[in-house]
Amino acid sequence: MRDKTDNGASSRIVAEVALVIYPECQLSAVYGLTDLFRLAVTAAQMAGECEPPVIRVTHWQETDDGVACIYDSHPGEPHRVTYVITPPSLVMPNDLPSMRVLADWMMDHHGKGAILCSVCAGAFVLAETGLFEGREVTTHWAFADALSSRFPEVNVNADRIIVDDGDIITAGGILAWTDLGLTLVQRLLGASAMLHTARFLLIDPPRQAQRPYSSFIPKLDHGDAAIRSVQHWLQTHATAEWSVTTLADRAGLEERTFLRRFKAATGLRPTEYVQQIRIAKAREALELTRRPIELIAWEIGYGDPSAFRKLFNRITGLPPAEYRRRFGVALHPRNDLEVQA
Repeated sequence: MRDKTDNGASSRIVAEVALVIYPECQLSAVYGLTDLFRLAVTAAQMAGECEPPVIRVTHWQETDDGVACIYDSHPGEPHRVTYVITPPSLVMPNDLPSMRVLADWMMDHHGKGAILCSVCAGAFVLAETGLFEGREVTTHWAFADALSSRFPEVNVNADRIIVDDGDIITAGGILAWTDLGLTLVQRLLGASAMLHTARFLLIDPPRQAQRPYSSFIPKLDHGDAAIRSVQHWLQTHATAEWSVTTLADRAGLEERTFLRRFKAATGLRPTEYVQQIRIAKAREALELTRRPIELIAWEIGYGDPSAFRKLFNRITGLPPAEYRRRFGVALHPRNDLEVQA
């Protein structure tokens, strides 16, 4: 596949971005990034550059003969890959096959100076190069534990949307390809072109944190039936008063044994686990209602609104009022309590 882009632009190419197409990858990200980089050149022109630099975009896929280029926006010249991007996956990471051929191809380009990038579960593909060892990287918050488990030598920071470690850049979230794309546009074409591109596409400039978008997903497949029964009870009684003794009795365990097994099964202490459930309920109330923040705090078990705000900010990365402004659904008041906080 060849783009009909003017070959005169070849002399202005500042980088070649290679997008990797692997089995079950998100093609909308591949083509979205392809369009984003092309529009960035238009944005640079809008910013006042008559002949702005050009970003060459290529698509690469494993074939019987190795890894081949199947699309080139500026064909005809030798490839000089500057960035390699592995896009998100449409299947769960555990269902991704091993991609040793692609990993070797990426390592080869990395050795020649290319910067390797991933988006969301694309981190699992990139991690096969072995280049993640000892580094801080990010992926989708829901896949962080799986990435840490499969590659224990990696420091996974799922709080961040972009982690730039120089020669390795990782992005978290299935739509974080827009954040990565704009980050590269800023590097290659400047801040003005990046902002014009974001405005033209009606998207925000690169975001920094994942925490406001993540949600609490309790681990229930750990095989400890006694702990799972307590988890089920907490899901419907988290806002009530409870004690470790009460929970241990429900599990039929001695307190120290209960605490050890609860942490091993869930990854959290009981207090932390209940906090996550309560904050999840608060997030839903902030998103879907206009009940005052103080009332929401009381409903989920916090009599001190100040303590609730601090906890909410620590877990989500945003104060409750800001979270509501960003994620709240506009509702018409239904009763006297349905007023804007």
